[in-house]
Amino acid sequence: MITLITGGSGSGKSAYAEERITGFGERERIYIATMYPFDEESRQRVKRHRAMREKKNFQTIECYTGLKNLEISKGANVLLECMSNLVANEMFRQDGAGERTVQEILEGIRKLAGQARELVVVTNEIFSDGICYDPETTRYQTYLGEINRWLGKWAGQVIEVVYGIPIYLKDNRKEEQLNEAALEQF
Repeated sequence: MITLITGGSGSGKSAYAEERITGFGERERIYIATMYPFDEESRQRVKRHRAMREKKNFQTIECYTGLKNLEISKGANVLLECMSNLVANEMFRQDGAGERTVQEILEGIRKLAGQARELVVVTNEIFSDGICYDPETTRYQTYLGEINRWLGKWAGQVIEVVYGIPIYLKDNRKEEQLNEAALEQF
């Protein structure tokens, strides 16, 4: 099943997502890291997140682009963090998908969902500031928004974390088969 976790910067969504994955039991845990550490601030963020996961038995896989090419152990519990970075990487890196960002990422999510027992995807809430951006940033927001809408449709649960508090926007764990059918629609 897919669980989508969203929230603003510093909301506690990462810690909550890790808590969710560890709550699924001792099954193999895979952390798919999408943030490319391009400067000191991002390197520090990666270091902080690794420290948070240190004793939680995660196998970390760095995947900056090409999610659909990733192979994982069937039945593992997977945490992908975060969609916002993956979209930026696919759009702006030389080895990224460019104009095919949405399709490539959604194909990757479908593949991961088929391999994983539980797939938790972390994304960012970046749509509420009311600021008009340049065309390139607007295109980024459009791509991320489209991917998040598909993920919201496919997910059994959609949770927004606000000030460390999880708010359930969707909770259809009992309707898992319905969500698997929605996954096939893309």
